[in-house]
Amino acid sequence: MKNSLIKTIQQNLGYPPLQEIDANTDEPLVNDDAKTKNPLSQAAIPAILAALYQYSRADEAAETIAHGDLSADWLAFIFGDQKETVLVHIADYAGLSADDTIMMLTIIVKESITVIRKEIQPDGGMMAVKELLGESKDDILLYLPASLQIGKLLHDDTIDDSTHKMGGPFSILMHAIGGAFSGSDTDENSSVNNLNDHI
Repeated sequence: MKNSLIKTIQQNLGYPPLQEIDANTDEPLVNDDAKTKNPLSQAAIPAILAALYQYSRADEAAETIAHGDLSADWLAFIFGDQKETVLVHIADYAGLSADDTIMMLTIIVKESITVIRKEIQPDGGMMAVKELLGESKDDILLYLPASLQIGKLLHDDTIDDSTHKMGGPFSILMHAIGGAFSGSDTDENSSVNNLNDHI
């Protein structure tokens, strides 16, 4: 995988480092001074990237991420008819007004697309976008608070799956079992082999 999208966007915008979410409590893991935490960036950056991932699964949408007008209403593109609901969830999580939240979300989504476009060079096309966001998904979900219900709002159960927030052999085993039930032999064998490497 290329550079971490989460960390690059956070650093570019001057936010403190995001905290991984504890799968048991749905709260950020406490490993830094409390003053470094920022609930807006903790909610907004992974939520936007998760939505961009889900949006990019369609070819036309991935092409829009690669080459679309950066001044367009990207929040409407990626959240669709759930835009207002997502806004409320993030504003509540961050303790901000709706106006402040939408202003910051607009900045974050444009920075996210700018970073994605830089990362996919020199390929720069639809498939490069799909690949980058696909490879970044697990990293994104480590930081996404489940209380935002982004997966439910976007009709994608894999986004709110708490096993993405677990590390180590148990998480790998859960994904191996999921691969078995999805009918993907390649994914299952790969996951089981990965599990064996950690035991």
